[in-house]
Amino acid sequence: MDQEASYLAICFSHKNAEISLREKLNFNSEKSINNFLLTIKSMISESSEIILLSTCNRLEIYLYTKNTPELATSIIEKLALARNIENETLQNVADTFVDQSAVHHLFCVASGLDSLVIGETQIVGQLKQSYKACFDWGFCGKNLTRLIHFGFKCGAQVRNSTQISQNAVSVASVAVKEANRLFEQSGDNTNRTALVVGVGEMGRLAVKHLLNYDYEILLLNRNLQNAHNLANELNIHYGATKTERIRVGSFSELPQLLNQYPLLFSATSAPCVIIEPSMAKKVDFKRFWFDLAVPRDIQDPKDADIEVFAVDDLQQVASQNLAHRRRDTTRAYEIVGMHTMDFFKWLQSLGVDPLIKEIRRLAKSASLKELERAIKKGFIPKEYEENVAKILHGAFNSFLHKPTLNIKNLGDDEESDPLIEAVKVVFDLHNEGILVNRYKCEYDTTSSQRI
Repeated sequence: MDQEASYLAICFSHKNAEISLREKLNFNSEKSINNFLLTIKSMISESSEIILLSTCNRLEIYLYTKNTPELATSIIEKLALARNIENETLQNVADTFVDQSAVHHLFCVASGLDSLVIGETQIVGQLKQSYKACFDWGFCGKNLTRLIHFGFKCGAQVRNSTQISQNAVSVASVAVKEANRLFEQSGDNTNRTALVVGVGEMGRLAVKHLLNYDYEILLLNRNLQNAHNLANELNIHYGATKTERIRVGSFSELPQLLNQYPLLFSATSAPCVIIEPSMAKKVDFKRFWFDLAVPRDIQDPKDADIEVFAVDDLQQVASQNLAHRRRDTTRAYEIVGMHTMDFFKWLQSLGVDPLIKEIRRLAKSASLKELERAIKKGFIPKEYEENVAKILHGAFNSFLHKPTLNIKNLGDDEESDPLIEAVKVVFDLHNEGILVNRYKCEYDTTSSQRI
C-alpha cells in the first residue's frame, strides 16, 4: 500500500555544513536550480511538489511527496552527483525532517531562528523569491503554497511579538559592527573609508550599515552602472549630507585599492576567488577584510596585518548578540510550536469529508428536532414518527446531494482552500470536534516537553 504524501525537508546550513561544503552546494543561477529541480521531478510522482532554497548560508529542499525516507536518500545522492561531492559526505551531514518536523523547521527558517544571525530578516525575501520561482516553473502547487504562506504568517508573528529582529538583523550588520569595533581598537582612526565590492543584497546592506557608522565608502562592481545606481539611490535616501560619502570606483582597480584602505567588504556572486594572496602588499596599517560571499571571494593571504573573516567566523559575534535576547528566542520558539500545531489543525479542517459529514449531521439534527417538536405539539401522532423520520431523511439527502458532489469536487481544485473556508463560515462550522485526528504534533508548547 502506498504511503500517504507528507512534507519533507532536506537541509544544509551553517549548523551542519562547513563553508567549504556550502560553497560547492551553492546554486548561483536560476538555470542551475531549474535543471536540478527537473532531475528531482523525474524521480518523484507527478503530484509531488518541490521548492529549492539556495542562499549564502543554506541549501534546503522542501517537498510534498510520498515515500519520504527513501526519497531523501536518493535526492541527496543526485545532489552529490550534480555538485561533484562525495555522496557519503552529503549523506552524513544532511539534516532531514519529515512531516511535522519539516513544517516546524521551515517555520523556524521563515522566522529567522535558524539563521547564522538569529532574527535576521533577509531570509523572508529569499524564501519568497524561491517559492515564486518554483511556483512559476510549475514545481510546486497547493500543498507547498499552504506551507509557505503559513510560514510567512508564523514569521510575521515572531517578529511582531518579540524583539528578536531588533539590533543586528543580518550577517552584513554583524560584520560592520565587528569591523567598527576592530577599527576603533586599532588606534588609527584617520582613514574612515571602507572598500565594498559587490552591489547585491549583502553589499547593499553593508553600505547602509557603514553609513550609519559614519564611514566613507568606495563602491566597486563589475557592472559600473549598477554601482552608480546603488550610490545614487542611497544618496537620495540618506539626504544631501551623505552625497560625498559614497564614491564609485573601477573594478579593475581592485588590486591597488585593497591596499589603500583598512576595511574591505566583499560580497559578489563570483563562482571563484576574486582576491588572491598575491594582491596583498605590505602597508603600515592594520587591515580587516570581511568576506560575505559564498562561494568565498577572498583567499586568505596569511598576513599578520590582515585579519580575514568569512561568514562562519561571525558566528561568535552572532551568538553574543543572541545571548542578550534569550527570553525573546524562547518566546519565538513557542510561537513556532503553536503555529506548527495550528497548521496541521487547519489542514484537517480543509478535508471535505469531515465537512460534508458535519453538514449532514446538522441537517439530520434539525429534521429530528422539528419532528420531535411536531409530535410534542400534537401535529403528528407518535405512531407516525418512524415513517416521518424516513421521509425527512430522504428529503435532506435529496437536498444535499448536489451540494455534496460540488464540495467533493472542490477538494481537488487549486483554489479550494478559500471556498471550503467560506462554506464553513456559512454553516458556522468552526468547531475543532469535526476534525479527523490524523496528526499528532510533537511541538505542543502546552506539554511538558516544550521547545
